[in-house]
Amino acid sequence: MATIFKRGGKGKRGGRYYISYFDHKGKRQSRSARTTDKATAERIAAKLEADAALRRDGVVDPELDAICEQSRRSIESHLKDYEAKMGAGSRSVKHITRTVECIRATCEWAHFTKVSDITADGVNWYAGKLKEDGLSARTIAAYLTAVKGFTKWLSAHHKLPRDPLVSVTKPNPKADRRRERRMLLPEEWQWLLATSVDWVERWAMAAKERLLLYAVAIQTGLRSSELRSLSRGGMFLDGDQPFVTCKAGSTKNRKDARQYVQPALARELLAHIATKAPQAPVFSMPEETEVAAMLRADLADTRRAWIKAARGDPKEHTRRHQSDFLANVSHEGEVFDFHSLRHTCGAWLAMNGAHPKAVQSVMRHSTITLTMDTYGHLFPGQDAATVARLPNMLASEPIALQATGTDAAAALRLPLENGGVNQGSAQKSAAHAQQSGRVLVPDDATGCDDGRAAPRNGTSPNPLRVAGLCEDVRRGATKCESTPGRIRTCNQRIRNPLLYPLSYGR
Repeated sequence: MATIFKRGGKGKRGGRYYISYFDHKGKRQSRSARTTDKATAERIAAKLEADAALRRDGVVDPELDAICEQSRRSIESHLKDYEAKMGAGSRSVKHITRTVECIRATCEWAHFTKVSDITADGVNWYAGKLKEDGLSARTIAAYLTAVKGFTKWLSAHHKLPRDPLVSVTKPNPKADRRRERRMLLPEEWQWLLATSVDWVERWAMAAKERLLLYAVAIQTGLRSSELRSLSRGGMFLDGDQPFVTCKAGSTKNRKDARQYVQPALARELLAHIATKAPQAPVFSMPEETEVAAMLRADLADTRRAWIKAARGDPKEHTRRHQSDFLANVSHEGEVFDFHSLRHTCGAWLAMNGAHPKAVQSVMRHSTITLTMDTYGHLFPGQDAATVARLPNMLASEPIALQATGTDAAAALRLPLENGGVNQGSAQKSAAHAQQSGRVLVPDDATGCDDGRAAPRNGTSPNPLRVAGLCEDVRRGATKCESTPGRIRTCNQRIRNPLLYPLSYGR
């Protein structure tokens, strides 16, 4: 039975009543009735006891009841739990802060106070408002990603009965991309190398150190924050394949990164870190917001030197002024910032014919789709060569198909006396073998008509003849002997693979 009482001693006047009762699990619970009226407290106690009995008897599902109770909590109280979840998942402080800001902005505009108030219509209206304000599709998608991740977590942890934003779709960032990065051309890099001796010191970084920083960024594809975290202890530059390492706490995907560099650059890095302590940073980089400004200033100095080199040729001088060579913004609106050096790494790998999976590994992309979407247009074109290798299926004469390791056309020249294989089925079988990559017969194969061919290795011959479709073989037969008229035993024959192109090799 539920009981009511007041804290602070028997008969205390003016205090609230408390209720003690047993829940559906048999545990004693105590809660405030939030009233000073005894009759009201007794009615609340009776209701709590009746609800516990309904849950205990299975009339009310306790799990659904707990979800309803969680859905009545405020969004702010759930956001604290969500922040703890993201922190436990090794998310960066910057990512957590940005995500929470997007969720709060969405809920405040749509007047969501409890998590049960969140609706797809309210979120869609806010996305439309952001679009009217001129925000790009990528920014709007970031807001929707944040709030959709929040409601998905609420549903997965039984704080909501279902995800209310499962029907909300994000806009395609490619349809309204406001900022396109451009890569550094190889000719532009050569001019940076040539003019770096004339650079002045910027943001307490010498010209040689800045050029070394740019070279490491291009060869490794490391981001600005990852380059900042490099220490002398993470540089392994003495081996045949020198590399640098970046700890998981500093990478975007929270995984250790091992990025290889060329031996010439490794020697430059060894000379640079020779006097540094093991835990000292490799580069004395400026603030995060100033790194791009530093690179753009070096580009501007190099561009002026490039234009100045054509003073003796007025026509060339004018052309260079009008060109976007070494410019911060290209004629197509592509901008150059420090992250463009990472983009240059992937672009140069693709242009040099590296395999897409190798580019994905170096760039540490989560999926090959991201790699191909970013650099697919830079891979050497193979469409024309691929189409040229297709056989002309409409030709009147069959075309010899080249199979891996053999000549599939030899299958078209098999003798017809072995099993009565017709020319049409042989052609189809050879074509099927070409598509599946199977090896049919070697170039010098001949029919097994007598078995008296001279062995190649000097051993006694013991050839096996391919049996015909309806030909029986005597049990225990050797060489090329066959005995027509006996009981047909298919499991004692060697089947011609050309007769079974679809089941052979399964």
